[in-house]
Amino acid sequence: MPKKQPEPAEPLAKHLCDRVKELRKKKSWTLEQLSSACNVSRSMLSQIERNQANPTLGVAYKIAQAFGLSLGDLLDMPSSKAAIDVIRAADRTFHFRSDDECRIRTLSPLNLEKDVEFYELVLKPGRTLNSSPHFTGTREFLTVQRGTLRVTSAGEHTELQQGDSAHYPADVAHSIENIGRTDAIAFLVDIYRGS
Repeated sequence: MPKKQPEPAEPLAKHLCDRVKELRKKKSWTLEQLSSACNVSRSMLSQIERNQANPTLGVAYKIAQAFGLSLGDLLDMPSSKAAIDVIRAADRTFHFRSDDECRIRTLSPLNLEKDVEFYELVLKPGRTLNSSPHFTGTREFLTVQRGTLRVTSAGEHTELQQGDSAHYPADVAHSIENIGRTDAIAFLVDIYRGS
């Protein structure tokens, strides 16, 4: 007896399934990581991504929460978009990096194609954030909220204290080092310009 093929998903369900896969890949999460974040089994998520399962409202809600989105945002339905996008301080979805040395939290909506990116940087004492060259023409703007940082770019370096701000080329190797005794907090803006 031939194996029964799954029924094709309806357009909205197919869009939802495709969107889950797109968002997971954008965050570079494995199915296991998404499963852990939303408390939905890996096998169910795999079926959803292959358009072989139509998630219930409850499952879709859990997945949306894992990505820091509302159900409307998960479905990417323009009619349900709010006029104000909010990124909550406690929302780990927006942590670009989070480890014992450094935390980088994006302050820009993840779903936008953009020429400007905003980040909050928390760097532990004695630690350095080394960055490879970004796209040609990219510049970084750094403002120190707390602590003392040393910025190195294009063979030069400078020290910044609370309230100081610097901008520098980011299309070359560059680094930000916490030379103080406490956690340093800074706001970082990357501006991408074509050459």
